Amino acid sequence: MADGLNHRHRHHGHEHHPANYGRAFAIGTVLNLGFVLVEAIYGISAHSTALLADAGHNLSDVLGLVLAWGANTLTRRQPSRRYTYGLRRSSILIALLNAVILLTTMGGIAWEAIQRFYNPAPVAGVTVIGVAAVGILINTATALMFLSGRQKDLNIRGAYLHMVADAIVSLGVVIAGMTIVATGWLWLDPLASLLIIAVVMISTWQLLQAALKLALDGVPDAIEPLAVRTYLAELPGVAQVHDLHIWAMSTTETALTAHLVIPTGHPGDGFLAVVCRTLHDQFGIEHTTLQIEVGDPNHPCDLEPDHCV
Repeated sequence: MADGLNHRHRHHGHEHHPANYGRAFAIGTVLNLGFVLVEAIYGISAHSTALLADAGHNLSDVLGLVLAWGANTLTRRQPSRRYTYGLRRSSILIALLNAVILLTTMGGIAWEAIQRFYNPAPVAGVTVIGVAAVGILINTATALMFLSGRQKDLNIRGAYLHMVADAIVSLGVVIAGMTIVATGWLWLDPLASLLIIAVVMISTWQLLQAALKLALDGVPDAIEPLAVRTYLAELPGVAQVHDLHIWAMSTTETALTAHLVIPTGHPGDGFLAVVCRTLHDQFGIEHTTLQIEVGDPNHPCDLEPDHCV
């Protein structure tokens, strides 16, 4: 087994750090925090659990925006002696935390809505309609600020999906308010609350699954491990590929390590450069580390079996 660890980390026409959405986060946070205060005040005065449910959701979104904003900043920190990858992984942890906070908040609001079925209270339908209509405008405007980055960053995608869901939820509150004004059916308010919670829970559960997968070093969904292994195995001179690992360094960057058995010996730096560039361009893998081995039977690699890590 060759002792050298041959590494290439390419910056091939791409931005290594996540895009800076500081301004978008700042504007979105201010807009949504102001709206939460307005919505909570009117929700209490109008006796509307639908408005309070939406206010609670928006408050958790404000916290989520602040946390995602912090992660977007931390992932841009340079590596140090103690944190040799920098703080990139903070974006994954914050995405996971955001999902947990939102699920917990919605659970409490769902319980309150259920209680309202048994103890209905008068609802100021016109007030509900007006406040929720403002929410549609604010949430749509905030979502549009994260539109361009939703495909590349789990944190940005989470912020975008929450804002889109909020706009849809506010539309539902408007419809419920209009129906209450027309019919006087007070049970529509807690029903709208539960429908809001259902929509939020579905999107949040998906975010939780994605964040948990990355936190456990799972292969990002956009990458097919078998395709990567096949590419490496079919490289000129490669007799075997083992100890292949693919994981997320952050919500925007993916890393790979692998051992390539090349009986003819080290193929040269040019070979490694081409492989790293191809892994980036075809599979979106940012950080590649390859170890070259010659397959000497007198010095077998301890990590060759697939179950060894």
